[in-house]
Amino acid sequence: MQIKKKLKERVEVISVGEATAEIFRKDVDQSLSQPADFIGPFASGAPAIFADTLAKLGCPSGFVGPIGDDDFGRAILSKLNQDGVDTSQVRVFSDHTTGTAFTTYFSSGERKFLYHLRHAAPGQFSPQQVRGEYFSQAKFLHLTGNVLAMSELSWHACRKAVKIVTEGDGQVSFDPNLRPDLMSIGKIHTLCDPFIRVTNVLLPTAQEIQMLTGMEKIRDACRKVLEQGVKIVALKQGKEGSTVFTQTREIHAPAFEVEEVDPTGAGDCYDAGFIFGLLQGWRLEKTAKFANAVGALAVIKRGAMEGVVSLNSVIRFMEKQTRNHKK
Repeated sequence: MQIKKKLKERVEVISVGEATAEIFRKDVDQSLSQPADFIGPFASGAPAIFADTLAKLGCPSGFVGPIGDDDFGRAILSKLNQDGVDTSQVRVFSDHTTGTAFTTYFSSGERKFLYHLRHAAPGQFSPQQVRGEYFSQAKFLHLTGNVLAMSELSWHACRKAVKIVTEGDGQVSFDPNLRPDLMSIGKIHTLCDPFIRVTNVLLPTAQEIQMLTGMEKIRDACRKVLEQGVKIVALKQGKEGSTVFTQTREIHAPAFEVEEVDPTGAGDCYDAGFIFGLLQGWRLEKTAKFANAVGALAVIKRGAMEGVVSLNSVIRFMEKQTRNHKK
């Protein structure tokens, strides 16, 4: 095991845990159980997608997590480094392979995944990889529920990171990113509730906010987590856009219309766009609109890190969409 050294500058936002190589079926409606063509690998994994997108927008971001000492790991590192992510805290394991995700799409819109994570490098994320001098500088720590669920060590690593960042006056953003069909609601609450209480910005889908609160009505569910101490809820609503809730306001931002090629990572890119807007000091209306644009661009190309190119590309996309809307 070794640490990959590449510290570019003081990082403002850190995401932790999972980087994977994602490999897709070339065509739709092809079961993973049958022989057929794949394309890839593409660098992926929710925390890595988030960090990569932020870096391309121009925000100094760092990713902290394990990869394997193999070609997939080298491909992920190359992508993150190329896009400006600080990888100085990435650990390379010689005795664990890089995590993989095999994905297939169906014409119904359904996706199916085959993961190798828990017993691969991502499953080795531990408190030892959370170094105080690195995390204490962060303005934001971004967490995802799938990393909390990876292992007990991973959960404790996230708790350690939260303690260091918040003691340094940093904030926590949290994307639940958990599916109730993979674990019980009780288990989800056990994993997530301690983190909800220290979260400043919660970035759920409608289904996720319902399962976190046990409430059917979305507005009531959002208000419940605000009462628990969350400052902002940015509710991701796919083709309907997003809605931002605070103690005093509710702001809806309509979606941008694009031709969807690959929805993988759209929510993580939205998260990055939203945190970027907050760091710029933008009003919530502008922040939500910008995050919608970043999420929309994420789906126009195959590969979770391929759709968003730069801050200027997002701005041009938004300007073009505005002109087309006025016609």
